Amino acid sequence: MKQQTSEGAAAQSRVITQRVACEWRRAYVLAADPKRLPEWASGLAKSALVPHGDHWIVRTPESGEARMRFAARNDLGVLDHWVAPEGVPEVYLPFRVIGVAPDACELQFTLLRQPHMDDAAFERDAQWIARDLRTLRDLLEAG
Repeated sequence: MKQQTSEGAAAQSRVITQRVACEWRRAYVLAADPKRLPEWASGLAKSALVPHGDHWIVRTPESGEARMRFAARNDLGVLDHWVAPEGVPEVYLPFRVIGVAPDACELQFTLLRQPHMDDAAFERDAQWIARDLRTLRDLLEAG
């Protein structure tokens, strides 16, 4: 099987969703708190985030230390963030919380395929994100 790494492959994306029995604003508040990230985002945060000027420093499970910055607090459910592992260009991670009913929301994370990703890495990241969103769902529904 051919491993795709062309520009066409880099343009791929996948929206990973998770329905949550939780009012969207409550989901947003928890998910937007960088200090809570290690509780549910195992693919991103292996340790507590440390504030550093206009960004945060985090130890990632695969890339070592990385800089992170987050979309400004908003009333739209936008949780976009940007991650820059050491020696790697910054990666944009679009993330939304969308209210779908009075006591339900949907988490929507768009995985953008990076130029260096082959098919296996893209699929692995998609599965990891799905697992992290289920963990966030469980955390929100428990509390």
